Amino acid sequence: MKVAVISGASKGLGFAIAEKFIRENYHLAICSRQENELKAAADKLQALNPQSCILAIPCDLSDKNEVERFARQIQKTFTDIDVLVNNAGRFLQGRLYDEAEGQLETLLATNLLSAYHLTRALLPEMMKKKSGHIFNISSVAGLKPYAMGGSYSISKFALQGFSQNLRQELIPFGIKVTTVNPGATLSDSWKGSGVAEERIMKASDVAELIYTSAALSPQACVEDIVLRPLLGDL
Repeated sequence: MKVAVISGASKGLGFAIAEKFIRENYHLAICSRQENELKAAADKLQALNPQSCILAIPCDLSDKNEVERFARQIQKTFTDIDVLVNNAGRFLQGRLYDEAEGQLETLLATNLLSAYHLTRALLPEMMKKKSGHIFNISSVAGLKPYAMGGSYSISKFALQGFSQNLRQELIPFGIKVTTVNPGATLSDSWKGSGVAEERIMKASDVAELIYTSAALSPQACVEDIVLRPLLGDL
């Protein structure tokens, strides 16, 4: 069985991605900050496929030391990694001129540096094997200015740069890199917003596209996925 590593997988988009891959007979390595939520997610996923091995590690990916600890646990458990989904992220709204002090640093640590450090920790073995697929979950807020996006938008623009550079650097090693840019997707971020669920995409929509991209032939690489609600951005 193949192995997928998915960060921020206890709920929302991350859980939907994990659910899709485990249904397709992947082993999983997942993490999130909240231990209780992570355990509940792992139990649900295991029930979907009792044959799969699930490594679930509580981890704050904004902390480099915890990222490296998570990577070491993965490497002790699995020989090869086929898919890495850098999904861990955080949204804090605000305007650059009056958002909370330190908001940029907080969002860069979670939305950019978590992907940077986890990828660097796991890449050496993928490069030796000369195969694998890395998905970086960005946002439409990383493609154009976003109302009340502030530092969140900056962090996603930075993730775009990381992902695009990684794509070029890993071509000689046969490793694919895909940047995923979802618009409004149903998750905890939208709870209490007053926006009807029918107006927002399902997390499973994004998960389906990620899995389909990972299942293509070795000759094909989807570089960018942009997915928006039918009626457009909110």
